[in-house]
Amino acid sequence: MGRRFVDLSITIEDGLPSDPPAMVPRIMYMDHQAGAASMAEFFPGIDPQKDLPGGLGWAMEMLTLSTHSGTHLDAPWHYHPTMDGGKQSLTIDEVPLEWCMGPGVVLDFRHFPDGYRVTAADVEEALRKMDYRLKEGDIVLVMTGADKYWGKPEYLVKGCGMGREATLWILEHGVRVTGTDAWSWDRPLPLIAKDFQETGDSSLIWEGHFASIERGYCHIEKLTNLDQLPPHGFTFFCFPVKIKKASAGWIRAVALVED
Repeated sequence: MGRRFVDLSITIEDGLPSDPPAMVPRIMYMDHQAGAASMAEFFPGIDPQKDLPGGLGWAMEMLTLSTHSGTHLDAPWHYHPTMDGGKQSLTIDEVPLEWCMGPGVVLDFRHFPDGYRVTAADVEEALRKMDYRLKEGDIVLVMTGADKYWGKPEYLVKGCGMGREATLWILEHGVRVTGTDAWSWDRPLPLIAKDFQETGDSSLIWEGHFASIERGYCHIEKLTNLDQLPPHGFTFFCFPVKIKKASAGWIRAVALVED
């Protein structure tokens, strides 16, 4: 039996239009030539051409980005100040590490149209077809197909989204972490906004996120390569970078598959 690692994370890139303008990451690159000049500040008196290999120094990058840039894990604090019916919500540095590794389960919802609101019945049907029952500690990953549009403006409106009912149904089975390959766990925000304007129904707004008020959980956004995984039977890892009192943290989402 072999084993393989599957990288489920997108790459953070400079200027890609797959986020709202205010959230688009910016990366300033310092190449090795510029790094040679920088090193002179740390080592007074050096002659870069004579004292550094090839006259070159270190390379470095400076980033301006949101905690929700790239593949990231949302903490319950992102959704609301309280979770589990009144407890203070966890920030990303408080999320238990035990939540961030577990058996992975992929729900293939690529057949649903963009903006579709996934129901609990849809989740039950997908699991029935897989002949799988959710258990405590599972990490549920939703494949919408939106990741194929990463790097393009239309990414923001691609993929189905998880409704409140579907989210709570999953959480009631002991799941504490979920994820999606779309920009948001909920339906695309512009489509929710359109429906709200037409109906005045505020229960549609961020309903999957707000489910955490009742049952605290974390979810991952902007996954990719879920189509390279089996429906279940793999181990999933999503440990976040520790950022004090933050609403989210970047992760390198990885699956370990035993073939």
